[in-house]
Amino acid sequence: MLNTIEKIKQQQLLQTKITRLEEAVGRKYSFENRLIGKSEDFQKIFPLIQKAIQTNITVSITGETGTGKEEVAKAIHYNSSRKSGPFIAVNMAAIPKELAESELFGHERGAFTGALNSRTGRFEESNSGTLFLDEIGEMDLQLQAKLLRVLQEKEVIKLGSNKPIKFDARIMVATHKNLQEEVRRGAFRKIYFSGCLGCKLKYLH
Repeated sequence: MLNTIEKIKQQQLLQTKITRLEEAVGRKYSFENRLIGKSEDFQKIFPLIQKAIQTNITVSITGETGTGKEEVAKAIHYNSSRKSGPFIAVNMAAIPKELAESELFGHERGAFTGALNSRTGRFEESNSGTLFLDEIGEMDLQLQAKLLRVLQEKEVIKLGSNKPIKFDARIMVATHKNLQEEVRRGAFRKIYFSGCLGCKLKYLH
């Protein structure tokens, strides 16, 4: 009985630490601490962020390189109902084309040369949290088609497997490119993100 009581006390202490950590992270990524700007254009961002926080829509963040698109994504995540889940950030521009599918969806052992072990993809890792795909405009056209299916079905299939894996993650993407222009050029597929309804959250410097 003493051991049981001690375990309960340890669990309560651990839960208290987790709660305090969540509160600290929330303060760290509050709008006031992370997003600083007084211009008229900048102030227009906050109502959009607040709207995004209160929903579970997929958000596209556009802005020039270095303007803090990931900071906006973190502010949304850590102030939303998913703040207890993981925030997984993936820079698509930094992943070689031939490895991008494995990075996002995962793979089974032996799926390709060098796949000595199975690997969990970023979509699975972000379950119950947020997956942030930075520089989405750099994604290969073929992979974009697979991404569209993943967003529609809310499931991924690892390389070397036929078994679909369900996931529950909010998707946020960012780019410095004008995606509408990229679509017109044929460099980007016309993707309507599920739940987004064309929503764009512009982060202005």
